[in-house]
Amino acid sequence: MHRELYGREAVLDPRGLAARLVGLGAYGQGRVPFEHGDDPPVTVFTGGRGMGKTVLLKEVRNRYRGFTPLALLDCSAVEEPADHGAGWSPVTGALAELAVQLGLRGDAVRPVPFPRLSLGLVAVTSVGWTRDDDERARRDLLRLGPLLATVDAGRAAAASWVGKVLAKLAGTAAEAGAPFAGLIAEATVETVVEEFFSRFRKAPEDWFGGYRNAGGRGRAGLQQLAVDFAQGGPRREEAESFLALTLTEDLLRAYTGRHLGSRVGRPLLLLDNAHEPVGRALVEPILRARSTGRRDHTVVLAASRPREDEALRHATRLRLPETAHQAPCPRTGRVGSGLLAVDLTPLTPTQTRAAFDRHDPEGRAPAALSRAVHRLTGGRPLGVDLLARAAGETPPAARAALTPGDLLDLAVELREDAAPVPVAPALLTALLPVPRPGPYAVLAAAHDEESARRLAQARLPADSLDGDVALRVRDRLRAEHWPEQPGHFVGDPLLRALLLHRLRFEDGDHPGYSAWRAVHETLRRHYGPQPGPYRLHHDLALGETAEAVAHLRLTFPGPDVLGWLGVLRFVAAAPYPRERGRTGPDPRRAIALGQEADPALPDGLGPDAAELHLSLRRLLHAAWLLTDPLTLPDEEVADRLAYELRRLSGRHLTGSGPLWDAAGHWPRDIRAWREPSLPPGREDGV
Repeated sequence: MHRELYGREAVLDPRGLAARLVGLGAYGQGRVPFEHGDDPPVTVFTGGRGMGKTVLLKEVRNRYRGFTPLALLDCSAVEEPADHGAGWSPVTGALAELAVQLGLRGDAVRPVPFPRLSLGLVAVTSVGWTRDDDERARRDLLRLGPLLATVDAGRAAAASWVGKVLAKLAGTAAEAGAPFAGLIAEATVETVVEEFFSRFRKAPEDWFGGYRNAGGRGRAGLQQLAVDFAQGGPRREEAESFLALTLTEDLLRAYTGRHLGSRVGRPLLLLDNAHEPVGRALVEPILRARSTGRRDHTVVLAASRPREDEALRHATRLRLPETAHQAPCPRTGRVGSGLLAVDLTPLTPTQTRAAFDRHDPEGRAPAALSRAVHRLTGGRPLGVDLLARAAGETPPAARAALTPGDLLDLAVELREDAAPVPVAPALLTALLPVPRPGPYAVLAAAHDEESARRLAQARLPADSLDGDVALRVRDRLRAEHWPEQPGHFVGDPLLRALLLHRLRFEDGDHPGYSAWRAVHETLRRHYGPQPGPYRLHHDLALGETAEAVAHLRLTFPGPDVLGWLGVLRFVAAAPYPRERGRTGPDPRRAIALGQEADPALPDGLGPDAAELHLSLRRLLHAAWLLTDPLTLPDEEVADRLAYELRRLSGRHLTGSGPLWDAAGHWPRDIRAWREPSLPPGREDGV
């Protein structure tokens, strides 16, 4: 799926961050002055799922591929070979993949050879080989063929070198009498050097003389490297760190010596999910070496989900728009000062509008739809893009009535060669990639750990056999770096809306909605028989409003008017029990505007109480409709909300001020796409 990028110009513009780090405009369009000289920072784009980190890295790749050496690696998806030997690890696999990509020839870039990394990986790959298992060694050696092809493609393709390596191994193993990582590595390296590296004036193995205990002797360093790798634990990590530096050393040699001036753009390492162990193992050695004064000419652009990662505690932090023209990253004595952490900001309402204009150029959708989608998604680029696509793929005649809730019910074509997929499940899968989202959907209705635990006990007994399912879900959400919000077990509004959508519409028993009903009835019982705010909240989620209106009427004369407004706001924030495919105006609208043919009244109400009851019923339905993130704004209902609050201010004996203020500020808050403020008029709300 191709995605148009919005709000990422700070990175991608002709003089944007990427160009200033690489020293080259996108698509090879001219040199750009290096902002950081010979000491570019490791730049880490931070943001949660759906914030566009992967798409941004892929777009950088698309713009620079063929014009400078580059490689893109997803550090969470390093593929483990089906039948690898003891000399493979996720880090060595990642290094081999990066080198192969960096070594490709492009339209305007010469291939980069990786002789040093080839030797290092040959040495560690030999770990565990024995004289009795030639086939094991043969498979491992052939797997290194693409890497060795960066040095001599013809010899690697011929593969006759494999037989020579095996012959030397047989003799070495016989002399040693038993497998020994260092001796096997020496024999393997000796043959590979003879076969591949004759054109190098100085043997690449000399680089390994800087490894521990090598004393400047390259072969000794390679032997020690293999021994350390075989040992595992901290020694293996040390060996892998040296191999990571070996990759950047080969890149440096490609840019110096006889190649000086023949390459324009610096090489690019693009590391997605760099917060994973593989990413840290690749980045940390580079940072440590640079902090000691080493300069390697490699531009590292990485993506990391956690913003508050421990590894970023000493990084220079900037928000994405702040990097458009310069991105200072002062170096101090700390290793982490070589990190530039760039927070990917949500799209603005204007950028969301641009996404809708692209997919609906005739403007058939409601004018407020893009802003309503921005409110629902919080500007999360993945959500904006998917919902804008859904609007654009809706038949033009049907677009005029679309709401955000309708968009979630639609299907969208993500690939030209595949059938359209439902929007809500596709977006939920992308934002929360878990094997079974059902328990998350159930617990999305909860307000805190206590109510989530009650739900789990009643509705998820099978999932509780392996421990407290509510705490497992909580920990997974934290591990995915989803924000927490008081009053909601699932804090992010978009994720919560998607999970509640699944709870209502994917239980397979429409129109009964039994799963939805069972969950909210469980929570209603949990909050007891008294009509408190939480119980009334779940009454509304079940479509029952009578008790909420009665409670608001009975408590209205009390002295705590701000508390009363808070109850109204909380109860009206209940998710609306929508029906899929329903057409026409929202049923809440007619009630809010007093257009019901014959509204029911409780028995025994006098004229004054009856008038108050109907006013509060209209007010509750107006607030419920206007604050629903799946609806569009309604000016007439907002005016009615203000009217009812003004009238109530004249009825209250002591608390007319807050009611009058709410009449002025709440419609203004709603028109500004904010939650009604409390106290009314306070910008940050309460």
